[in-house]
Amino acid sequence: MKKFILLVALGFFVGLFAKDSLAIKVFKGYCWGCHHQTAQAFGPSFKEIANKRKKDEIIAQITDPKDTYKILGYKRNSMPSFNDLNASELNAIVGYILSFKDKK
Repeated sequence: MKKFILLVALGFFVGLFAKDSLAIKVFKGYCWGCHHQTAQAFGPSFKEIANKRKKDEIIAQITDPKDTYKILGYKRNSMPSFNDLNASELNAIVGYILSFKDKK
């Protein structure tokens, strides 16, 4: 029984690490050149995005910025489209962005 509980716990933590690893991989491969987690860079910080946007708005801006930037209140669009991200990568990076939302 102890081995079973240990294996379940280990699987849970490995799953969490894998998800975080995927988010970091996407961040470094796609976002790092323009965004920082908590500081303003070329683009807004993940903290700023998380405090302003809902999940569906973030997904729209990542996958189709040309058609969403005005709707989201931006004056111009300099964000490239990343519609080549698969669902797992997209969910991982959006979850990562939202993890920077201020706790109320």
